[in-house]
Amino acid sequence: MDRILYDSYLDILREELVPAMGCTEPIAVAYAAAIARDTLGCMPDSTELIVSGNIVKNVKSVVVPNTGGRKGLRTAVAAGLCFGKAEKELEVIADATEQDLADLDAYLRTADITLKQADSNQPFDLAVLLHKGSDSAYVHIVSHHTNVVCIRKNDTVILEKPFTDDTIQVPDNRKLLSVEHIVEFADTVDIEDVRPILQRQIDYNLAIAQEGLKGEYGAQIGRILLLSYGNSVHNRAKAWAAAGSDARMDGCEMPVVINSGSGNQGITTSIPVIVYARECAVSEELLFRALVISNLVTIHLKTGIGSLSAYCGATSAGAGAGAGICYLYGGSYEEIAQTIVNALAINSGMICDGAKASCAAKIASAVEAGLLGMCMNMHDSQFFGGDGIVVTGVENTIKAVSSIARDGMRGTDKEVIKLMMSTT
Repeated sequence: MDRILYDSYLDILREELVPAMGCTEPIAVAYAAAIARDTLGCMPDSTELIVSGNIVKNVKSVVVPNTGGRKGLRTAVAAGLCFGKAEKELEVIADATEQDLADLDAYLRTADITLKQADSNQPFDLAVLLHKGSDSAYVHIVSHHTNVVCIRKNDTVILEKPFTDDTIQVPDNRKLLSVEHIVEFADTVDIEDVRPILQRQIDYNLAIAQEGLKGEYGAQIGRILLLSYGNSVHNRAKAWAAAGSDARMDGCEMPVVINSGSGNQGITTSIPVIVYARECAVSEELLFRALVISNLVTIHLKTGIGSLSAYCGATSAGAGAGAGICYLYGGSYEEIAQTIVNALAINSGMICDGAKASCAAKIASAVEAGLLGMCMNMHDSQFFGGDGIVVTGVENTIKAVSSIARDGMRGTDKEVIKLMMSTT
């Protein structure tokens, strides 16, 4: 394989498959707050949090981990200020103690925290502005969860990175992704190059899925799937993935390895592949290669959509999981490509209405679409170019779905956010 492509794909996996504690949007808020507090050098007298509507949507109903079950933007920013460790990035509030939670409660009772909506085209846009006497500190994150583009203390610029107000900002290495090259990379990658990344994903994401099945988290979608539909590998793949989300959305304090900035997407793209690999008793090497497929396909599908939109990201991750399972069964590039097309044709259009308990059910639906897309292919059935949103060729279909999700669903996104802001 071309060395530039090989190294780029490795870099993408290293950049995307990182640990995070809890829903990544409130964690990004806490991360920005912790950086701002460190920049100011003390706790502030007042805090201004400026966020895009999509950040509001994804924080409104989800439990912020390590905060004793508390929810919302005020909790997220206050946790970052009170006990956040900025150097830990998406695990910024992982080390909370009982004393930290007591301090958080005391702080929230009197804290001067103002929330404002960002005037931005960016779905992912958040800034924290702190004041202490005549001093101030400002931190701005754009496009994805750790992309800090500005740090400023008073009038002194500490960090400034160029960025645009474009809806989607695509890193150069993501532009090199294609399904054909992803399969080639999975076939040829030195397993030792990906072992540390993928073993951590297996360990973390399996652990939270198992916790979700044991505990009474969220709406208990994973447990209900097993009780209702049995223990077949097909149902377990859905149930275990849903259970991971059950736990994560309800504030479970275990880390997950994310994909495309999302823990739910990291769970969805990995757990079904792991469940099928265990059922089929395949080699460790084949499991790793299948996870390369599922992760990179999910990232490829999400690249043209962006990290936040009205399009449920589990749809992309479910298609990625279907592609990875297809690879486990010996699927070729053509069969993997058709699995992806089939899955996108089935489930595209499922909306994102923020992070909350029902994400687990959407994950189950997305995994079902990925599995059905694969089974259709195994039985010589497929959707063809011209069937609805399907376009001839997998890359053309991916572009078409990206356009619908990114551009076509902007109005949907605004209506969803407006509805969520008008209800409790």
